[in-house]
Amino acid sequence: MAGTYRWVPACLNQGSIPPGALRVGTDADGDEIYAGRAPHEGEIVPAKVIPNKNVCFISFCGEEILKDQFEVLVPTFFAWQFASNGELPPGAVNFGVTADGERLYYGRVTRDGLTTPGKIQPSHGCCYFPLDGGEQSSTEYECLVLI
Repeated sequence: MAGTYRWVPACLNQGSIPPGALRVGTDADGDEIYAGRAPHEGEIVPAKVIPNKNVCFISFCGEEILKDQFEVLVPTFFAWQFASNGELPPGAVNFGVTADGERLYYGRVTRDGLTTPGKIQPSHGCCYFPLDGGEQSSTEYECLVLI
């Protein structure tokens, strides 16, 4: 898997993301959402990056949290595969880790016609995602996999 993707440091005051960044969804007003990750309270958490709004959000302990320092995923060969109830399809790539050492995976959920990224936490049986100022969850999601 080495060399098939890389994490590129970014921050909100840069106003842009690296070329080739992985687009993972669309916000309610049509803005593009990109795959990211950010450190938070000893963890590395999957994030959604919306360059047009100059924001990066993670979902954590029931909240949608704005992050200034983050990394953006620049992939080579990725695809989305449906999964549910904390299951991971073959090729799921570890994108973060909890303070207790549990691996987190990049997921996305489509709800009411909107697709937004989040974190799959297998032990919780769901994908958490930041939306409308809070943390939402879904037991059905798509998982980002390396092909």
